[in-house]
Amino acid sequence: MLAHVLQSLVRRAVVYGEEGGAVMHPLLVEREEKNVLLLVIAGDKGFAGAFNSNVGKAAQRFIDTRRSSHEVDHDKAPAEQNVDIETVGRKSRDLFKRRYPEATWKHVDEAYDNGLSHHIEDIRERKQPVELTHDLSPLLGKLTFADVDKSAHSIINRYERGEIDAVYLVYNEFKSVIAQRIVVEKLLPIRKLGSQEITAVEEMTEEQKEAVAKAAETAGISIHATEDTAMEEEAKKFGTADVDYLYDEDPAVLFRHLLPRYITTQIYHALLESVASEHASRMTAMDSASSNASDMIDRLTLTMNRVRQAAITTEIIEIVSGAAAL
Repeated sequence: MLAHVLQSLVRRAVVYGEEGGAVMHPLLVEREEKNVLLLVIAGDKGFAGAFNSNVGKAAQRFIDTRRSSHEVDHDKAPAEQNVDIETVGRKSRDLFKRRYPEATWKHVDEAYDNGLSHHIEDIRERKQPVELTHDLSPLLGKLTFADVDKSAHSIINRYERGEIDAVYLVYNEFKSVIAQRIVVEKLLPIRKLGSQEITAVEEMTEEQKEAVAKAAETAGISIHATEDTAMEEEAKKFGTADVDYLYDEDPAVLFRHLLPRYITTQIYHALLESVASEHASRMTAMDSASSNASDMIDRLTLTMNRVRQAAITTEIIEIVSGAAAL
């Protein structure tokens, strides 16, 4: 509904200022990507098959591509593009903590006005092109919109100040138990409201789909994507009528309040998708483990029966041989 509200507002209001054609909100401003923030969403727990490792591999490919694709001619110095990593989930945190250093900040406390006032600020001191900035793993403990809103506003503020030039998400998108995929989604700057800007995708293999479908059948879970509710269908119609709306607030004020909310909703959505995918992956992994355990029990039972049968046969032969010797 929020996306439809913004789309309706864009169609009926001017998103550029009158003076110089400036964009009315900094989240719509595009600039050269020199400093990129990558938000990697994985899980806190194991026993989910390749769920966490696949997310980590997709994130690492993104980082490698960003570092290699911005190399220029040998006659020139390599173009500087830095990547900041923020992790959600202990598995992603532990993975990248082993590979990249954590960012450091210098605390500055400057006195002025003869010591009557102080300017206090934490200044980032970048030492490596790729660094870990924040760990947002506590979000998964109790996933609430209020906690996500705080983390999202931190990202938004850094983008508005120009500290980062683009924000990307890496997570496991969930449509149904057999329709999951690892996606790299561009979150900022906002180019088109209500639609994902996917830059990389890794689909499930047919073998993985078969394994998930088998696990879902065992658990009695539908493999089909849920249909839109009446409320969602009604939301799609919002703002599509050819009606002129009168806005009490200036469009710039509306964008200033709604666009940060939209970004928070997108991050919250990605977290929910990831959690659902993790449960589906764990269901598949546990079904496979149960099946393997059953097969192992059958093999060991067969081996035990053969050994016991051989021991009984040996005893019978010894008894018969002894009786014949008498």
